[in-house]
Amino acid sequence: MKLFPALIDWRAPRTLVAVVVLIAFAVLPFAVGSDGDFYVKFATRVLIYALAAIGLNFILGFGGMVSLGHAMYVMLGAYCVGIPMQHEIASGWAHLALALVLTAVLATVVGAVALRTTGIAFIMITLAFAQMLFFVAVSLKEYGGDDGLTIASRSNFGLFDIASNVSLYYLAFFAVLLALYLSWRAVLSPFGLILRGSKANTRRALALGHPVLRYQLVAYVLSALVCAVAGVLLANLTQFASPSYGAWTLSGELIVIVILGGLGTVFGPLVGAVCLLVLEEILPTLVEATFPDYKSNWMLLLGLFIFFVALLLKRGVFGSLRGGVK
Repeated sequence: MKLFPALIDWRAPRTLVAVVVLIAFAVLPFAVGSDGDFYVKFATRVLIYALAAIGLNFILGFGGMVSLGHAMYVMLGAYCVGIPMQHEIASGWAHLALALVLTAVLATVVGAVALRTTGIAFIMITLAFAQMLFFVAVSLKEYGGDDGLTIASRSNFGLFDIASNVSLYYLAFFAVLLALYLSWRAVLSPFGLILRGSKANTRRALALGHPVLRYQLVAYVLSALVCAVAGVLLANLTQFASPSYGAWTLSGELIVIVILGGLGTVFGPLVGAVCLLVLEEILPTLVEATFPDYKSNWMLLLGLFIFFVALLLKRGVFGSLRGGVK
């Protein structure tokens, strides 16, 4: 079986950008040196957000399902680290297994209900479930409630240690690479073709005899599992679990990342995460240095950037590039 099922034009702009971005992430800890701890942690955060956006993009970009509740799976993954840690269960494998099992069950229930609807109704049902889980987390007073839960130490995966920021960075980088590759293979598979076909014309896909609801539900659950893994990594990065991880604003931010990078492109979410989070980091300082009286209005510039990308680059920053990798 071929590892790469489609030929790649290595001279195409998309391919060049993808290769440059991946190389930059691969060498970043070495480039910043021992004094670059801030940059390593920031890049880890970018990778974690990109991982969650890759999961969302699988149903949003390829399945046409606009979910405003995917942040709840990020929050669930984070609490699957924080709560066991409170009971002195430090095994990273146990945290990961718990996150995947609980997410699979929850996503199956939510998906089975939400996928009976389409359009605005689907968006509102996913948002409603996310808000319910958000308030469940707020009600957990023994685990910090609205204030969140501090995690004493990072997960212990036994064979490899993620106590250092660099090791956690490369774990997140590996997770993103794996998610990108599996997403690419899935999109090019018969499963992915049916999923994309149902996005283009659901009635025609049904008329051809395809069980569209079943394919959409499987895609929804897989998408949620990727977000749960991102939540596990986020909890280990911040050593904190909070209901804010499941807020609808984070779901909206993931949608913005997908659209910025390129809706329906495999590599787009990583580019979108870089664009959004880097701008969020540098714009406050830039505005304060240039216009001190307007330092609190930096989000206006961020909004203008998103507006012009949506207006002028309808396929996103990465999606608007020619040819190469998807």
